[in-house]
Amino acid sequence: MTPQARLRRIGWFALMAVCTALYGVLHFQVWSVASEVKKAERRIVMLEQGNQLRETEFLTRSSQVQLAAWNRVDFGYSAPRADQFIDGERQLAQFASARSSDLPEPIRLAGFNADEEAEPFPQLVSPITGKPVDVALIDPAADDDRGRVILSAASGAGGKPVRIPLSSRSATGAVVRIALGGVRP
Repeated sequence: MTPQARLRRIGWFALMAVCTALYGVLHFQVWSVASEVKKAERRIVMLEQGNQLRETEFLTRSSQVQLAAWNRVDFGYSAPRADQFIDGERQLAQFASARSSDLPEPIRLAGFNADEEAEPFPQLVSPITGKPVDVALIDPAADDDRGRVILSAASGAGGKPVRIPLSSRSATGAVVRIALGGVRP
């Protein structure tokens, strides 16, 4: 290779290096300007929000002044004083007017005194069969004084429920198991 060709090749590489360096500097400068523009836009948005907040505050306060002026001139309302508050329902009832004769009777709640004898509850009826429910099924403690829990597990012979004490053991001492959902063959 001749010295001129070699110098020409080095010149081209130097020119490419200078152009690449200038491109990099220009690119960094564009990035910094874009960053400054974004910061300025954020600042503008913050200032607009602040202005909107101040405008709202100003309008609210001016509305309050206007309402206070209307209150003084037109309505004459004032804040309640301490002597205007009442102590309870009895004092409030003193302000009530007499009932007119054309009004229906008020609804009154039922009460029970210990001196009166309560009516017995009506007998429960099964919604499925329509027959009265055995009291012993509802209140297992009525016929079992040992305090064991009784479970009505399935229908026995004659359509009567089978009652099994949950704490009992069979004659062999094994735990009684209950199959719910059907009878095993």
